[in-house]
Amino acid sequence: MKFKFILIFIFFLSCSPNSSLTNQKKTYTSKGFAFIYNDLDSINKIIKGKMDNEIMQISHQNLKTGALIKIINPKNKKSIVLKNIKRIKYPDFYKILITKVVADKLELNIDLPMIELIEVKKNKSFVAEKAIIYSEERKIYSKAPVASVEISNISKNKSQKIKVLEEKIYIHVATLYSVDTAEFLRKRIIKEIPEFKNKNLKIKNINNEETMVILGPYTSVNLLKNDYIKLIKFGFEELDVFINE
Repeated sequence: MKFKFILIFIFFLSCSPNSSLTNQKKTYTSKGFAFIYNDLDSINKIIKGKMDNEIMQISHQNLKTGALIKIINPKNKKSIVLKNIKRIKYPDFYKILITKVVADKLELNIDLPMIELIEVKKNKSFVAEKAIIYSEERKIYSKAPVASVEISNISKNKSQKIKVLEEKIYIHVATLYSVDTAEFLRKRIIKEIPEFKNKNLKIKNINNEETMVILGPYTSVNLLKNDYIKLIKFGFEELDVFINE
């Protein structure tokens, strides 16, 4: 896609050093939705692998097996550090695959499981009051039945009600150095994806060195998910999702 080359050029010249796309040596961080595992999604091939929902397990499809990942619930700041047990393929909209007990431990909203991810480098000291490293073999049993995540199958169930979001949810498209470059990117996206012309794709000036291009706010997970996928297909590798801009 021709825009991808233009985007890469813009990123090399103008992106903030905080962008994970421009510096692959930096620690991986990401914000968005967790995919909460259930066996039906594995059976239906929505995800390409199996996990044990009675054990604290996580899978990130891009980070290496054995990598330590800190998962944070941005609403209550609870966090946990777990090993990436293996690479299981899941829909690109999601940032990580987790078992139900992990979601329960972090007290995630099952309908809106927003999380933040930070890769923990093994050769560096890691200190956090509420972060505990759990082995994937450590079992924590739950008497409650495992419920599927409603938003994971939203496109397959036409009779399903669309969840209306109480929070203001935004897609972080890019962080750039200059307003001019951000405006160029915004216009380019609208030109290449005409339906974005009527969407709230806007520029937010953070400081003298950082300007964000953001999309939103969204009133439903379904609408957010559709636009996120369009941007990924357009040429973006990964996009953060955040609450209450």
